[in-house]
Amino acid sequence: MTQGLYPRLALTGIAKNRKIYLPYILTCMGMVMMFYIISFLTVNPSVSAMPGGGSLQMILSFGRGVVGVFSLIFLFYTNSFLIRKRKKEFGLYNILGMGKWNLARILTWESLLIGVVSVAGGLFCGILFAKVAELSLAHVLKSTIQSGFSVEWGSVLEAAALFAAIFLLILFNGLRQIHVSKPVELLRSDTVGEKPPKANWVVALLGVIILAGAYYLALAIQQPLEALLWFFVAVVMVIIATYLLFIAGSVVFCRLLQKNKRYYYKTSHFVSVSSMVYRMKRNGAGLASICILSTMVLVMLSSTVCLYIGAEDSLRSRYPRNVAVDIYSVDPAYTVAVTDALGEALQKKGVQPENILNYRYLGVAGYLEGEQVSFNREKGQILPPDIRQLFIIPLEDYNRLTGTRETLDKNEALLYCTKSDYPYDRLTLEGAGTLKIKKSVPEFVDNGVDAMQTIPSLYIVVPDFAAIDAVFEKQKEIYGDNASSLHYYYGFDLNLSEEEQFALGEDISGSVREMQLKDSEFPAVSTQCAARDRADFYALYGGLLFLGVLLGIVFILGAVLIMYYKQISEGYEDQARFDIMQKVGMTKKEIRKSINSQVLTIFFLPLAAAGVHIAFAFPMISKLLALFSLTNTRLFAAVTVGCYLVFTLFYVMVYLFTSRAYYSIVSGGVER
Repeated sequence: MTQGLYPRLALTGIAKNRKIYLPYILTCMGMVMMFYIISFLTVNPSVSAMPGGGSLQMILSFGRGVVGVFSLIFLFYTNSFLIRKRKKEFGLYNILGMGKWNLARILTWESLLIGVVSVAGGLFCGILFAKVAELSLAHVLKSTIQSGFSVEWGSVLEAAALFAAIFLLILFNGLRQIHVSKPVELLRSDTVGEKPPKANWVVALLGVIILAGAYYLALAIQQPLEALLWFFVAVVMVIIATYLLFIAGSVVFCRLLQKNKRYYYKTSHFVSVSSMVYRMKRNGAGLASICILSTMVLVMLSSTVCLYIGAEDSLRSRYPRNVAVDIYSVDPAYTVAVTDALGEALQKKGVQPENILNYRYLGVAGYLEGEQVSFNREKGQILPPDIRQLFIIPLEDYNRLTGTRETLDKNEALLYCTKSDYPYDRLTLEGAGTLKIKKSVPEFVDNGVDAMQTIPSLYIVVPDFAAIDAVFEKQKEIYGDNASSLHYYYGFDLNLSEEEQFALGEDISGSVREMQLKDSEFPAVSTQCAARDRADFYALYGGLLFLGVLLGIVFILGAVLIMYYKQISEGYEDQARFDIMQKVGMTKKEIRKSINSQVLTIFFLPLAAAGVHIAFAFPMISKLLALFSLTNTRLFAAVTVGCYLVFTLFYVMVYLFTSRAYYSIVSGGVER
């Protein structure tokens, strides 16, 4: 008979506390479902067969790890709400004669039931919606997939094993809490308030200083490569500062409200502020978590949506022309041979090239130290952020391309910078001597190389090709086998379909291979075709968007559950307090006003703080997007504002839902 007692007690406990257990179980199911879907897409053969599928699956494998780690941390965090609510019930069982061993068996059965339902339900939903996710992914990538339904059993076992381990760790943590607690402590656990907190100005000031430092990094960094190096440092600083400010700063905020007599000594504010100040340590941590999750959602969605919308602009930056060849030589014998082959291929297609772009250049990496660019660095020295990609172009080609009539003396140059600024009026270039910067030009045609690099570039226009030869020989002497070549770029647009452009690119590559087979001295030739590489391009940006949406859903689930449990736990804590206040003359209308005051005072702080975080992070994120060839700042600003407005609408809906849950608990206590 006792064998079935513990499962019945576990089921009864879950059923009686369904208001707190049901959201938890649904969230666990959602986490399992998301993990399975991402894992399914990571190993699914249909996805790998899509254009760019290999790159996409690498991105998704990273997302799988993020979901797994987040699930472990988040489920531990939310389970603390359940344990806190159940401790009184366990304390009552203990006083009625049950030992801690009996309580441990009840908790074990509860964990087993929740784990089985969550994993089974999550896997069922994951298998059910995996095909929908696969179809959505194919739509994002503008691809097609085979019809049919499949289950990746390896992903099923992986998800089941991971979440079984998470639930086991949660169970051990619950057993530990029961083991170290006394019966009276368990019985009074939900009514014991926190000690009156002190307004810790030191901790609050520390949070302000750390946050100011993070904001300074976001605003001060000008180069995309530096932004990449410092981004995660700034993120960690923002997270630490947010927790410090919400935990200590919120207490300071409540103390300031109490000192404001006009605000504090009102019926709608007095009860809410006095109750909030007693639980700000726990309340502040929850609010900080909501703020961090909201910021993560906004950053991911705004950046990935912007990348996907601006994919064509980025593709054009990477491929300035539909078809191009980059010949690793400026010898006319080779350049003419390749361009003649291009002409023959175009003649067979019956089309003429449009927007022809052709010029000579030397592309080489160098170290910028003040006004000097060198190719040598002391052995063992780490590459600094001052590394630059140099593109050195003769004035003759520059004037022809830009339609200008610039003139340069022997030791003069024109300069164009990307991803950084050059504040000096002279440039000492190893091999070419010191050049006076006659003029900084606002733009120059790009060959697509700069668009795919993380380091800044310097386009240097020199008077003649003799200066380029001098630099070429110098870097060849220093770099040896790793030296750069002189280049001849020839690109053009075509009035052809994607398929025809792709076929033309293949024909050109075949002609070049034939010439290289006939002549062992024939230089390397890079054939570029936007139509051929478009699939990989969209796989990267579409994969980031898809992963951003999936992770956004996961983090939104986390934020919603924290909001819900925050309101539920505070509702039970305030139930008796409002009951007493009604007995001394407070009306239900005044109770509702007090509830609205409490929720509005605190609940929207995370949203406002997330907005401030996004505003200060905008310059740094826009520089990171430049590494993906996206330089349309207006587009990113519009997408960011749009995402924030949509998220605000969602946030208000969550507020309305959770405030009703809070009021129903509080008013239930009042009616009794």
